Parts: sequence; C-alpha cells; structure tokens
Amino acid sequence: MLRDGELLAAVAHESTEDYSIWLLPAVSQVLSGSNVGMAEVDAYAVAAGPGSFTGVRVGLTTVKAWSEVFGKSIAAVSRMEAIAAQATGRMPIVAAFADAQRGQVFGAVFRREGAVLERFGDEMVIAPGKFVEAAVELAKGESIAWVSKDAGCVLKEEAWKVREKHGEKVESVSSVLAPAIGRIGWALLVEGRKTDALTLDANYVRRSDAEIFWKGGAASR
Repeated sequence: MLRDGELLAAVAHESTEDYSIWLLPAVSQVLSGSNVGMAEVDAYAVAAGPGSFTGVRVGLTTVKAWSEVFGKSIAAVSRMEAIAAQATGRMPIVAAFADAQRGQVFGAVFRREGAVLERFGDEMVIAPGKFVEAAVELAKGESIAWVSKDAGCVLKEEAWKVREKHGEKVESVSSVLAPAIGRIGWALLVEGRKTDALTLDANYVRRSDAEIFWKGGAASR
C-alpha cells in the first residue's frame, strides 16, 4: 500500500499457503493496518510477469475484478523491472534475473538513466549461462550491475566466471517485490501509462506445462 509514492504497509507471502488462498486476507490486513477502505484505493499496481503461471494469473485476475467493481485504473509492472529497480551503485547497465525452474532463468537487461530504467529488447526465459552472454552482448563493453533474488542460478556458469574476473558480482535483493512494484506502478500512473481490466494481459514469456504437454501429445498422434 502506497500513498503519494510512499510505502504505508506491505505483507510478504512467507507461509506455505497457496497464493490464491493467502492473497485476499493479506490485502485485508494491509488495508486495515493503513486505515484505508477498498473503495478509497485510487488505482492498482500488479506484476504482469514473467513468473509462475499460477501466481501471475491469480494476481491479474484479482486486480481485474477490483478494477471492474470499483472502476479504477491498473498499472502493469514487469517483475524483472521490479528486481532491476533494487540495484544499487552507478553502473549504467542492469541485468536482472530470477529462477524460472527447468534449468532456466527469467531475465531482462536495462539501461539506467538516473531512476529510469529502459529495457533492451524483450524479457526472456533462457539458460543461465546464455543469459549472461546475452547481457554482455547487449552491454557492448559497459559495466553491468547484476541483480537477482536467486543469485546461485548463474554462479557456476563458465560465462559468469569470466564476469567475476572483471570484478562483477550479483547483488542479492529482497524476494518481496510488492514495494518496488508499487513504486514503479505509481510512476506509471503519474505518467498516464495505465490500463484497465479489459486490456490487462500477462507476460508469461514461455508456454505453460499444460500447453507443452498438450502440443507434445498432439504431435505424437
């Protein structure tokens, strides 16, 4: 929960409860702790991916419902940007990544101009070593700030060992992305870059297991 860009309250999903069960009670806790009613919320910021299919879908579906009921706008925020926004230091290039399971990472590379992040190309799902190589190619010789909540994903890669020789490290950041998502969403809304329940969409980057298995089964017939 933010007011004028300042964080009022946040709750981390640290239990073993399914996200779909945990979410609404957590929202209620944040609202009551901030003395704010749901109808008083002016807009919503939501992670549009990339991430787990279930987590992204639950978040987007919930925000779509609120937008329809209360007639409020939505700011769709990239998880990769929320990770990149936590990078400290002054390096001009920021490479953000997160564990995508199956021996892959979600990743994106940004140019930093003050507090503004401009992404190079599309977000990707890719082998960790290949992500390091892709980020280096996009950086074109400039220093890179590597940032993640899953630093271990790249540390054994040969491509990463080369970066270590350049003195680069992975900055570990909080896995609680809600404050960063809220601040980025606030900035988007101030700029008028908003969406609504009808046009809000997810960026899964890769196909779901169900789609992969279905197409694989279809191909074998």
